[in-house]
Amino acid sequence: MIRYVTLSLVFAVMASSAALAQDYAPLLDAGRRNLLHEELSGDIAKDHVIQITRHHRIQGSRGYRDAAQYVLEQLRAYGFDEDEAWIESYPSDGKIHYGTWQAPSGWDIDFAALRMVEPYDWRIVGYPEVAMSLITYSNPGDVTAELVWVGSGTRDSDYEGKDVRGKFVLATGYGGSVHRLAVVKYGAAAVVCYLDDDRAKEYPDMLAYTGMWPLPEELEHVTFGFNLTNRQGERLRGMLEAGQRVVLHGRASGIGLEPYYMDVVVARVAGSEAPDEELVIAAHLDHPKESANDNASGSAAQLDMARALNTLIDGGRLPRPKRSLRFLWVPEWHGTMAYIEEHPEMVGPALGGTYLAHINLDMVGEHLELLHSRMNITSTPWSAPSALNDVVENMAQMTARLNVRSPRGSLSMMNFQLTPYGGGSDHMMFIDRDIPGMMIGHSDYTHHTSEDTPDKVDPVELERSEIIAMASLLYLSDLTESEALDLAYLVGANAAGRLGAAARRARRQMVAALEDTPDVAWFEARNTVAEAAATEREAVSSILHFNGAESVRGVVRTIQEQIDARELALIAALDREAISLGGTSPTRGEEIDARIPLRLTRGPLDFALPASKLSEGEAAWYSSRQFTLSGNARFELVNFIDGTRSVTAIRDAISAEFRPVSTAVVARYLDDLVKVGLVDWK
Repeated sequence: MIRYVTLSLVFAVMASSAALAQDYAPLLDAGRRNLLHEELSGDIAKDHVIQITRHHRIQGSRGYRDAAQYVLEQLRAYGFDEDEAWIESYPSDGKIHYGTWQAPSGWDIDFAALRMVEPYDWRIVGYPEVAMSLITYSNPGDVTAELVWVGSGTRDSDYEGKDVRGKFVLATGYGGSVHRLAVVKYGAAAVVCYLDDDRAKEYPDMLAYTGMWPLPEELEHVTFGFNLTNRQGERLRGMLEAGQRVVLHGRASGIGLEPYYMDVVVARVAGSEAPDEELVIAAHLDHPKESANDNASGSAAQLDMARALNTLIDGGRLPRPKRSLRFLWVPEWHGTMAYIEEHPEMVGPALGGTYLAHINLDMVGEHLELLHSRMNITSTPWSAPSALNDVVENMAQMTARLNVRSPRGSLSMMNFQLTPYGGGSDHMMFIDRDIPGMMIGHSDYTHHTSEDTPDKVDPVELERSEIIAMASLLYLSDLTESEALDLAYLVGANAAGRLGAAARRARRQMVAALEDTPDVAWFEARNTVAEAAATEREAVSSILHFNGAESVRGVVRTIQEQIDARELALIAALDREAISLGGTSPTRGEEIDARIPLRLTRGPLDFALPASKLSEGEAAWYSSRQFTLSGNARFELVNFIDGTRSVTAIRDAISAEFRPVSTAVVARYLDDLVKVGLVDWK
């Protein structure tokens, strides 16, 4: 019989567990831990990285399809039959939309080269030997023309007083942005772009990956362009600034833009007891041929995880998971949106669905010693509270204590951190559907450049990432009553720490603002703690999606009551300090906006919205100082549109999660979403 404990004892356990790192205890049993450590192989994953990087796998391209076929062939070799692994294809012609995301055009080029013919002959760069040298989504063409320097090339002012019609343009801006102005607007023949940031100056022979990404109305106006290294770009710029006449010859041959498809590779391991309940792991397969860590590493890690899981199950060493595990290899963002549009059943428990958790693998193989990098484990946002955060962090701590080594790998110590929510990859699409999602990844100087090569991928770090993800999903899939109770106490302990951290942040913001707006600052501090506490209550409650035994429910209720008590105590402490510093009473300081917005779309909004659908004057607000919503805050704002929250309630939620923002800013943003047909008022 499970005995319930008193609130005071729960609080003591929560506080001491959060404070003492030496009290770490793994969630996963040693048996499953050792099986995963033995069977998962960073070396096998590294071999997949090498194979995948041989494909120029641009979204919607034939090269991407080749990479997708490679993944499917490997799954077949690992025992996945046609009912367990397949490819779903979605039209991609540069015009069709999935949600608010415009699909890229199909694309295929055979050959391209850029050379200087005046004042002397110099072959500058060629494709496909350096696949990233050709700006993706370039069309075929053959141009011999003079070169003109336009600075960044991304502002109209860069072209003032310069005749670029029919000429090559040299710029330092992003290829597609330069092409949009230079070619589409001002009539240039083609563009040549190069990096000039700090990393390019440190690595002058590195070139960046850029793409045209044409809008539907621009498709017939697309020409071509090249990416150069900083050394090459500065050489050409120096010649032009010295007054020399520079003439280039650029040529590209092949199909160019074409209607084609985005392929999503799916593998599914059916659950033994609750097959309709699923946990999802995804990685984007796309990116240029040179791209290894981004994201051949995540795609390769998934392949090895699928292999290992099937091998362990078929060999009778591991029981089939109770819930289903779904692996997805996707074209980043656009392909994920297409897949989610096709599968409206893919929603989380908050929307009545059975997809319980998601882990996104994006850049998981960095060689820490070569790249001076660190593993970043991105938490779920406050709109999707979940015990998944605590599980993944615990599995990372477990993995750090394992002696993961390979004759082909590094001798690095594991270096990881759990970070607040951040976007930038496919976990956004799942979170939008209320599927709690996290990302395992790294960041380094090679990102989106020709320096992202397989030699910088470490089998040891690949295997670490695999163990964390696989252990987390298997643990949640099979969560027993005893494990659920253990997890509840862990979430409660961590909740105490997180709530304390939120209160500390709230206090610092309050003290900093008390001199100007003391009562409003006091209100914002209270709001931060209240919203943080609500998030923690939901996080511990999420355990019930995995095991709803009555004993688990009892402990969940007890811990939620302790969160209630801690919330009140922290707010009382803030109140005392606010009064001592001259506060009168916590005041919102602005009128309540009780309107309730309703969403009309699925999926995160395209990053350019709503500004891209507004008039030039209306859109200018989004680039002004008056618009104070960060990208992550905008994403969360839309997530909090649930048909029950008012404008003010949404403001309170994102203000607590990020930093205070005015109701007027939130209201105007929502009004604009209504104006462009993405939201309506209830």
